[in-house]
Amino acid sequence: MTTWLITGCSSGLGRNLAEAVLKRGWNAVVTARNPAKVEDIVARYPDTVLALALDVTDHKQVNDTGRQAEARFGAVDVLVNNAGHGYRAAVEEGEEAEVAALFAANFFGPVALIKAALPGMRARRRGTIVNLSSIAARNPGPGSGYYAATKCALEALSGSLRKEVGPLGVKVIAAEPGEFRTDFSGRSLLQSRTAISDYAETSGRRQIENDKTDGHQRGDPARGAQAIVDAVEAADPPHLLLLGSDAIQVVGAALDADRAMLEAWKATSLTTDFPA
Repeated sequence: MTTWLITGCSSGLGRNLAEAVLKRGWNAVVTARNPAKVEDIVARYPDTVLALALDVTDHKQVNDTGRQAEARFGAVDVLVNNAGHGYRAAVEEGEEAEVAALFAANFFGPVALIKAALPGMRARRRGTIVNLSSIAARNPGPGSGYYAATKCALEALSGSLRKEVGPLGVKVIAAEPGEFRTDFSGRSLLQSRTAISDYAETSGRRQIENDKTDGHQRGDPARGAQAIVDAVEAADPPHLLLLGSDAIQVVGAALDADRAMLEAWKATSLTTDFPA
């Protein structure tokens, strides 16, 4: 039976993904900083779920989670790095401690979980790692530079990892969700305490108190979770999975703009080679 380890299951995509996995009859290790928030899932699936407290920035706890998962279910077949949080600030406004905490949760936490899961996956010559990124990685808006940087780092790592472990039977998927109707902005979105007036019309417009998108996002987390399940189950899964019509629009436009800029500056770029 397939066993999934999913981080950040207290709400949103993580919770919906746990539900989708368990409804299929698979095993799920569901983690949250506060496991009381997933007690209802345990009550409904007592035989196939293991709920654990996990702060992904605590790497000892990460390793303990991996050991407990294997002790209960024998193996982790699918790792989903979903836990993390957002941070709004102009680059100049970013606070060093907050930015470090952001990278600890969104990048170094997933890295620790990958390292915990990979020895077993390599030994069995099978497994799948899903890293939740964001369309911000392709189109970072004003005020999202630091958050986008964590997701760009995770995607770059995913790309290299895919080439390293693919020959060993392990698959790697980076998923880029658009905006989903979750409580992310109310629960997991932080912002700088510093506000520089010169950025009022750029990053300032995207401060939490000015954000009117909550409750109107296009994305349905249950359908997003099912799309991830479908990708993991595919014989030839995508290395990049876009989630949502807004993701298709945003990433498509970004790719078109990059191609146009490449062509516009191609002649200059070619001048940098040594003469033939």
